[in-house]
Amino acid sequence: MQKMKFILKIFIIISIMFSQVDPVLAAELILDKQEIVQARVIEVVKEEKKDLPGTELIVPVQLIKVEILEGEKKGQKIEFENDYSQLEEGDKFYLRRTTKMEGTEYNSVADPYRLNVLFLLALFFIALTIVFGGIQGVRGLVSLLGSLLLIAYALLPAIFAGYSPLLVSILVSFVIIILGSYVTHGFNRTTSAAVLGMMATVLVTGLFGYFVMKAAKLSGYSSDEVAFLALNFRGNIDVVGLLFSGIMIGLLGVLYDAAIGQAIAVEELMRAGKHLTAKEVYFRALRIGREHIGALVDTLAIAYVGASLPLLLLFYGSSVGILVNLNSEIIATEVVRTLIGSIGLILAVPTTTFLAVYILKDAKFDKDQISHHHHHSH
Repeated sequence: MQKMKFILKIFIIISIMFSQVDPVLAAELILDKQEIVQARVIEVVKEEKKDLPGTELIVPVQLIKVEILEGEKKGQKIEFENDYSQLEEGDKFYLRRTTKMEGTEYNSVADPYRLNVLFLLALFFIALTIVFGGIQGVRGLVSLLGSLLLIAYALLPAIFAGYSPLLVSILVSFVIIILGSYVTHGFNRTTSAAVLGMMATVLVTGLFGYFVMKAAKLSGYSSDEVAFLALNFRGNIDVVGLLFSGIMIGLLGVLYDAAIGQAIAVEELMRAGKHLTAKEVYFRALRIGREHIGALVDTLAIAYVGASLPLLLLFYGSSVGILVNLNSEIIATEVVRTLIGSIGLILAVPTTTFLAVYILKDAKFDKDQISHHHHHSH
């Protein structure tokens, strides 16, 4: 346990060092001046439908009068045509003000105001977690907050500053695993087994994933935001490494469930069946893990399919053959992402089970003691 605490301190120090790296300034290629400010619709002056140039689509268009609510032009009232999200009188939204180099101004709706809905949804999620999760739920929320802070203040600044996304994402993944697991499940042998299992899985899956991405010749340019990012950095960013980083962070979510579940299964089997040998415990726990793998791999694949549904529909309706579509960068990236995530998940089960049996085999369990993990549910 002393060793684990020492490792924990080292990772915290490293993450603090990363968070203090000054980000390189992205070279902006957009010369137009853009400002996004909050505004409110005073009046919908006119509503009509127009043909969208170059397409057969007929889209609704409004002429709206709005008041700017913040920034230099606060209080100013302007009128402009809105062909994006249709608004009603009294609606708040974010206004995009673009000033061209020659001084011409263009106004458009950037986005409807939806932060109030997001905050209410987040509060509902937190309330449910606390009511039904109890102290474990609160610990889980603290762990989640810590993970998000590590991504925001360690992972992103380090990649932004030009560090290798491969090394940074594995390192930050380790810190997230250590902090998240011990905060949620406490300092004990069972958690340590799960932590070591997850770290070993991330390392092996990470290296394997990196070589697969190189072999598949994935460029990382599978979305518009990546292209914009590369342009703004004038090509000085490892786009393939960025893709890898996203896969690694995405893997952590399902790894937690599998690794903690296996470590607890081993603990409970040893607690209930003191007559079982270490080998018997391993194979019994593995039997539980197999059921877990079946459910989680399915969950992972279906989640990715759900997120990519518009894209799949686009390809479904195309005249190009299925193999050509499968070979395309955008689909191949999602296939690699899903399969690497699933492989990591599968590897986590035997790895964590073996480590848990090894670490817990000499543990003395008090007969009357009920593990605080006992009520852990998936």
